[in-house]
Amino acid sequence: MTNITVKKDWKKELWAYLLLIGGSILFAVGDVMFVNPYLMAPGGTYGISNVLNTVWPWKISLYAICMDVPLLIIGTWILGPKFGFKTILSTALIFAATYVLETLWGYNPVIFDGKIVDAPIEGISMVQIPHDGGWFVPDYFLNTVVAGLIYGVAIGMIFRSGATSGGSDIISMILHKYTKISLGTLVMIVDGIITLSTLVAFGDIRLPIYSIIIIFIEGKVIDLVVEGMKSYKTMFIVTDELETVRDYILNDLKRGGTLLVGTGLYQGNERKMIYVTLDRADMVKLKSNLHRIDPAAFVNIMDSSEILGTGFKALPKE
Repeated sequence: MTNITVKKDWKKELWAYLLLIGGSILFAVGDVMFVNPYLMAPGGTYGISNVLNTVWPWKISLYAICMDVPLLIIGTWILGPKFGFKTILSTALIFAATYVLETLWGYNPVIFDGKIVDAPIEGISMVQIPHDGGWFVPDYFLNTVVAGLIYGVAIGMIFRSGATSGGSDIISMILHKYTKISLGTLVMIVDGIITLSTLVAFGDIRLPIYSIIIIFIEGKVIDLVVEGMKSYKTMFIVTDELETVRDYILNDLKRGGTLLVGTGLYQGNERKMIYVTLDRADMVKLKSNLHRIDPAAFVNIMDSSEILGTGFKALPKE
């Protein structure tokens, strides 16, 4: 039994490191090939580095590592050893992959409308490629969508591996410790300031807007990668046909649930309520049959982002 457990843990750990390596490389691809050529900065130390790279030409990776290393040290000093080996490895891998890509590929865009030319074409909005001296006709929207998807998959893979993004998130965590403002709010504030730096640096209102769209798409994709495509619904059902509904859940849907006892506010009578969590398909079946079993039933349906326990995803080990 012990050998089987060790073997499973070994495979799981190997998969985690493969996710970490793949996510780190993919992040570098998104930044160098899609974000930087369009002069965008969707948060993080690499967002700041993209702006600095264009204003004062130096490699993105070098700017980023000069910020990431001190942030990791300061974060460990103030917050304690929250940043494990995988986070440090991810920081190093993203730096290495970004350095290689910008050295071999340069800062040329993958998505653009037209050829790269030596000079801007009169009457057409164009973007100059940093350092390379060329100009191209941008396709902002398509590039933004693709960049958001790449960033989301990349960071989602890093999160799935057990690492954290580090970087500017450490600033948010430090501010959270002393201000008690929610971490989510602080992350939005820090990333928002970084995206606005593109407006200050380049004077184009489109750049922070598209950067924010990247952050939005990225967040949705991260949720899909980390949580998966499975969608769960939690239902609270108050019905006079309690036994019939209970039998349908247990025998037809093959699911369990919990019976809660409460008191109605209006008449003060004791009421029983079924609490059950189902996937989307079973929720639709139950809702349809509730109309047949008890048209007067009261039902509250809520989205459940993650369900842990018997019948669903196993509780994580420490």
